[in-house]
Amino acid sequence: MDFLSIILIIAGLVLFETITSIDNAIINAEVLSTMSERAKRWFLLWGLIFAVFAIRGLLPWLIVWLSTPSLGPVDAFTATFSSDPLVIAAIEQSAPILLMGGGTFLLFLFLNWLFLESKNYGLKGERYIASKGVWFFAIVSILLTLLVWFALKRDPLIAFGAVVGSTAFFIVHGFRQNAEKAEEKMLHSSGMTDLSKIFYLEVIDATFSIDGVIGAFAFTMAVPLILVGNGIGAFVVRELTIRNVDNIKKYRYLKNGAMYSIFFLGIIMILDSFGFHIPSWISPVITFGVVGFFLFKSMRKIPRAQG
Repeated sequence: MDFLSIILIIAGLVLFETITSIDNAIINAEVLSTMSERAKRWFLLWGLIFAVFAIRGLLPWLIVWLSTPSLGPVDAFTATFSSDPLVIAAIEQSAPILLMGGGTFLLFLFLNWLFLESKNYGLKGERYIASKGVWFFAIVSILLTLLVWFALKRDPLIAFGAVVGSTAFFIVHGFRQNAEKAEEKMLHSSGMTDLSKIFYLEVIDATFSIDGVIGAFAFTMAVPLILVGNGIGAFVVRELTIRNVDNIKKYRYLKNGAMYSIFFLGIIMILDSFGFHIPSWISPVITFGVVGFFLFKSMRKIPRAQG
């Protein structure tokens, strides 16, 4: 892997982590406005350390380790930079399972947003699809069936990866719904302590970070690069939390850019799992292109909203 490829991958990871965590930054800012200055400083400092090292640090390493149990914890971390042919063979053998699971998770995440979540409609057809939200569960069930069917012809473990990815989506989605309810409670309840609010914010951050960590494997299987890119992205999200988040809210289609990036990265991961070779530069280029399109679309709307 040459230096230019590494820079491109890290830049793509930083952008992807940032845009998928914008909602998290807004939630953080709203809750922090109800807390004392001391609690704010504690969360912004130690919360950042926890977000980078405990969540975005341990999770990608844990995913690689679980998908390749024959590797030890140290080899799982340094696997992509190892020249040991046994380590390389183990990673190559388990990569399709990880990619299928991650791709399924991301596709389900995108479809959930497309069918069920409230949004600013950025493309034609989104409003119509949202009106047919009842079809979400039917579509993801059919999609899972097709993925498992075709994966079974290649390797039963890849099919199992699709099932794990769908299971992970519904578990994370359940936790995220509870986190959203906790946010409402924090904003409208005067009885919660700052310590309780910090705890809930960390839980919310953990649920949001999973999207970025799983999507990162569409950019690279190198855990150290994922740690660097996602770590910088987490720092940017904290900076957005400190600054005036209302400025970010004006870019109404950034969430759309994040979700369509998730869709394309999910497709890339699934194609990779079936043996299609996707160059490493494709994921960052697509992410920059999709986010750039929706950023431009958002900027065109700002003067109209202010006029």
